[in-house]
This record gives sequence, structure tokens and C-alpha cells, in this order.
Amino acid sequence: METPEELYESAPCGYLLTLPDGTIIRANQTFLTWIGMERQDLVDHKCVQDLLSMGGRIYYDTHFAPLLRMQGFVNEIAFDLICADGRSLPVLANAVQKRDTGGNPVVNRITLFNATDRRQYERELLLARQKAEQAVEELKRLNETLEERVTHEVAERLKAEAAMRQSQKMEAVGQLTGGVAHDFNNLLTVIKSSTDLLKRPNLSEERRARYVAAISDTVDRAAKLTSQLLAFARRQALKPETFDVGQAVRMLGDMVGTLTGARIQIITYLPDEPCFISADPSQFDTALINIVVNARDAMDSEGQITITVWPAERMPAVRRHAAVKAPYVAISIADTGSGIPADQIDQIFEPFFTTKGVGQGTGLGLSQVFGFVKQSGGQVIVESEIGQGTTFTLYLPRVIAPLGVAAPEVETTEDGHGTCVLVVEDNRDVGTFVTHTLAELGYRTTWVENAQAALDELATSPGAHDIVFSDVVMPGMNGVELARQVQRLYPDLPLVLTSGYSHVLAEGGHGFELLQKPYSVEALSRVLRKASQKLRKQSRAK
Repeated sequence: METPEELYESAPCGYLLTLPDGTIIRANQTFLTWIGMERQDLVDHKCVQDLLSMGGRIYYDTHFAPLLRMQGFVNEIAFDLICADGRSLPVLANAVQKRDTGGNPVVNRITLFNATDRRQYERELLLARQKAEQAVEELKRLNETLEERVTHEVAERLKAEAAMRQSQKMEAVGQLTGGVAHDFNNLLTVIKSSTDLLKRPNLSEERRARYVAAISDTVDRAAKLTSQLLAFARRQALKPETFDVGQAVRMLGDMVGTLTGARIQIITYLPDEPCFISADPSQFDTALINIVVNARDAMDSEGQITITVWPAERMPAVRRHAAVKAPYVAISIADTGSGIPADQIDQIFEPFFTTKGVGQGTGLGLSQVFGFVKQSGGQVIVESEIGQGTTFTLYLPRVIAPLGVAAPEVETTEDGHGTCVLVVEDNRDVGTFVTHTLAELGYRTTWVENAQAALDELATSPGAHDIVFSDVVMPGMNGVELARQVQRLYPDLPLVLTSGYSHVLAEGGHGFELLQKPYSVEALSRVLRKASQKLRKQSRAK
């Protein structure tokens, strides 16, 4: 039987015992055989660093030794030993540092493994990789023309898909505008009839007030229709906010009726208590309208659509997702249409998947629904039976009602106290109306018809105007450009912009107060009062 000393000397790896400075104080026979040296020439005469290549010495001093001192061990460090005959022997080194009771280094125990085969394997692997990279480069050169053709074809397909998306959007807006035009004609009939009745002599005060109220209410409804149409066309600014789903569905009712026509009955069941979610309200409306459009087409424009909203305490398992126990708001849209085949249920949310005929849609509507629901942290479940109809149920996370939500204050007008307003409006009818209205509110006005005239007026009469009230879309310099000029030249002069154009409303006021057309006298009074208060605060600060 071999003794421990014999096992140590003939081990298949090299053993070294060194002082902290690297001086070798013991080595086994295996290591001596590797490097071709006698024990008496090595022990107490050589340091580990003396046996390493130039790069190995640098690495030993800068990495190996510091790491060993810091953490007490190092593993799998590659070195090249320089043997007595000049040969280079690749090895892997593991080391452990032994310390006394005071924590001071005493000796280093180093184990070395012959890495010749491993180094050869690495060289062969590197060579194979280089050959593979060369082959790839050659293949790239051979396929360069093919890649250019594929790139061109992909670009053309993307352009075609973009055109299809735009076509679908315009088709949907076209469907809406047909119904909205009908609704606008009804609203205009109410306004025209009321104005004709107001012209009648000997009209009682009670009837006069009734007709005026009818006109005001009808204008509000027309403005709401315009706002809904712009939102569906995605031309208004979109941002997530906390809102009541029941109220949103209630307000969407008129638009849904416009979409479906008189032959489809719309039934809604809404909860008594508010159900709040945090999402983009415009995208929410668009998602519901996309589902309603699909339901309408599935029913051949005749049948019944039922929209139900309720608070749910769990979301059922859907696709590969397990059921979730948490507060949700569920919104279901059920139709009495033809139903969806079972083998198509998993495909209906894919972009461009459609069962409609050419020109009747691009299949992007339900993909928008899926994207909106996922981005809002929810899921959509589809249940369908051929010949009976389909139900889409959206589960969206329920949130706590926002703090400070209160009933909207009734807007009132307030006297302008002689505040001078510079009105910039290119439309003569609107300009006349605004100046007369402001005069009734107690403001003084100066009216100009373009931005350059406004700048000239401000330069001619500095300090004469307290507020600038400007339209945005005008010939020449627009209202936003005017506002920036006023802000630069007269930084203390408040400015309010107004517009009814969808692209302006989508971009917001560019940092300035923006009053959306059509606006009420009360809204005009409020925004000017806000600007006046800002002026007074600035004056007090000075």
C-alpha cells in the first residue's frame, strides 16, 4: 500500500507550497517532472513568478496574488509554465492561503492541472469559429442581392399594411360620419326651429327661456358628438386616467346607436355604484366601438347588442393564464349574430386576420382591443356559439376612486372689471361674437384679424392690453407661433389660445392655456378669469 507521501509525490496534478511572496518551499515529483528541474534547484531558490511566461508574471502580480490575499482562495486561473528546456506548459491553478490566528498569511497551497489538451481544444474551437465566420461572410456576399430583394419586398409589404390600416381607419370614420351627419341634421333641426320660434312676436318669457335652453342643450350635444368622432379617429390627445366605466359606457351610448343603426337594439346594464379603472379613456371607447362594429356586421345590421358592466372579484382562467382572485371591472358585449367558429377563436385577435370580404376591413379592430386590454393589465375572454351569437368580456383591474372627486361646479360668469383683451380672430362672425360677449362680461376689447396685426398693436400700445385671446389656425403666422413671440417679447402678458381643429386639440396648447371650440360664455369667462388672476399674482409678486 502506498503511503500518503508516495500519493502526494505521484499525484496526477502538481502540488506547490509557497511563502506569501511566492517562494517555493515544497513541490511534488509530478511538478518537477513537468518542468524538468531537480528538487534542490527549485525549492527555496525559485518563486512561482520565475516559472511563468511574461504575461503570466504580470497577471500573477496584478490579479492572482491580490485576489488570494483579499479572499483567501482563487480558482481556475490559466498560466503558461516555462520549463527548463524552454517549452511552454499550459496549466490551470487553484490556490488556498493559510493564515495564523492573527489573520496573517503563512503559506499558499497551489494545485496545478495540466491543461495541454484543454488548450488544444480551445485552439481548435477558435479555428473552427474563424472558419465558420469566414463561411458566413462568404454566404453574406453571395446573398447580398437576395437580401436587397427581400428588404425591398418587406418594405413594400409594410407600406401596403400601413395603407390597409389607414384604409380601415378611414372606413371606420366614414361609417361614423354617416351616422353622425344624420344626428347633426336632427340637432340642427332643433336649433333652427327654436330660433324661428324665438322670432315670433309676443313670446312669453317662459317659452323664450325654454327655446334658449333647447338651443344651448343641443349645441352641447353637437359638441359631444364632435368630440366622440375625433376621439375615435385618434386625433385627440390620449393619456391614462382614472374613470368610472359605467359613466363611460353611458356616455358612449349615443355613439353606439349611431354606429349600429335603428334596426339593432342596444341594451345596457350598469352597476349602481361607480367602477373605476386606470386606463386611456379614448382607447377604451375605441375598443368597445371596435367590438360593436364586429357585432353589427355579424348580425347583418339587425338584432340585439347587450352591454353589461359589473364589479368582479376574480378573473376566470383564460388561454394559458390561471384564474386570478383580485378586484376587476368586467365589461361584456353580447350580440345575437352568427357566432364565431371554434377553430377561429384563437385567431381573431391576430393583426390582419379577418373573415370579411375584400374592402370590408383589415382585421385590425380586434387586435386593437387585445392590445388595449393587455396594456391595461387585463384580459379579454370570448364565448361564442354558431347561430346564437358571441360575447366578448373585458376584465380590467379595478382601482380605488381618486381622492377629491366631487361633482363639477356650476360655471358662472364674472365681471371683467374693465380688463382689456386683445382678440386675435380671422373669422369675422366669430370675432364679432367674441367682442360682443366680452363687452357683456365687462371686458374692454381690441380686435385684430391676424397674428402680425396683434404684434403691431402690442408694439404700438405697450401696456394697454391685459390678456391676449387668440385663435390657433389663421393665415400666415398661427396662434402658437404668436404665443411664443408674445411670451418672448412680453413675458408677463397672459395669453389664451382657442381652436376647434382636431390636430390642434390632439397636440394640446403647447404649454399655453387652450379653450376648445365650441365654448360657452361661462367657459370663456372662466379661462379669462384664470388668466386675470395669474396677472394679479404676478403684479403682487413684483
